Amino acid sequence: AKWVGLELDATLGNQLYIPAGFAHGFVTMEPDTEFLYKVSANYSPDNDRSVRYDDPAIGIDWRVEVNQDCLSAKDKGAPLLEETDTGFVFDGAVA
Repeated sequence: AKWVGLELDATLGNQLYIPAGFAHGFVTMEPDTEFLYKVSANYSPDNDRSVRYDDPAIGIDWRVEVNQDCLSAKDKGAPLLEETDTGFVFDGAVA
């Protein structure tokens, strides 16, 4: 239930590596933005999970007002983290 936010910029060419199994989301700051993923395997709907973008237990600061009209049906219907079957078990130990 922790998050990290950073700004990617096409003029800088910066990128973000997200390890397999990590939830991720994004918001674009400019109209007509293209967002590209480089992935390690084909999409697997059976392994897809969602978490509500505005889950208060996570408290993500999106830095902009989220336009509900721009959310996908999947994102609009996503459960809270505590209601999500992530497949991961947290034993309380922090490395």
